[in-house]
Order: sequence, then structure tokens, then C-alpha cells
Amino acid sequence: MFEMKSEYYIGIEMIDEQHKQLFAYADETYELLNDEFTPDKYDRVDILLEKLYDYAVKHLADEEAYMESIHYKKLFTQKVQHQAFIEKLDEFMESHNKEEENQDEQIMKILTYLTEWLVNHILYVDGQIPQG
Repeated sequence: MFEMKSEYYIGIEMIDEQHKQLFAYADETYELLNDEFTPDKYDRVDILLEKLYDYAVKHLADEEAYMESIHYKKLFTQKVQHQAFIEKLDEFMESHNKEEENQDEQIMKILTYLTEWLVNHILYVDGQIPQG
């Protein structure tokens, strides 16, 4: 379902490779949403959110370090958006831990957010990062 197509490559190998992983997590989220054989998805959502959080912390730090190394003028804007991504993951984790909503609804919210991030951030924001 989710695969990194050519238009998502920004030409910076390290960042492109890490973005592929985010596509894989989006695909995993989609598969989990459509898994009819697992009635209780709580533990799998928990693992998915942990993986997304660990990924985000490492990837965003790597991406920011690259942008600093090339003196990228839009670094501050990137950092603000990256912080918002981490905060959104925190919200998902908090909601998950409180079991505030049904699992499929929560998974759908995570998938929707990831999809919007993949399109809006990678395509339109990261796509502007110059190759060093």
C-alpha cells in the first residue's frame, strides 16, 4: 500500500533511506488497521508508537544535523515542524495509554497523520533541502 515512489526522493541518500522507513511504518499502520484477525490491537499499537517515536527522534536529529552542516536557511522552520511531529506522537501515546478511543479509530488517526506528513512534509518541505 505505502511505498516510497520516485517523487518522494530528495536526492540526499541518508534522508531518503530514513524516509523509506517511515513509509514502511505507514504501511504497517495500514495493515494493522485492516487486520480483522486481531480483536485487541492495544499491544501492537503500543509497539508501533514506540517505533515511530524512536524513528522520529533519530531521523529528525539526523536531518537537522545535515541541514546545519550545509547552513540551510529554512532550518528553524524545519525544527518547528519536527517538534510538532514529536508532540503529535506524544498526544497519540497519551491517548493510547488512557485508552480514550477505540483502537481502530486511533490507528486511523495515526495513519491519517502519517499520510499527511509523508505528502506535505517530505514532498513540499524536505524536497526543498539542497544537496550538500
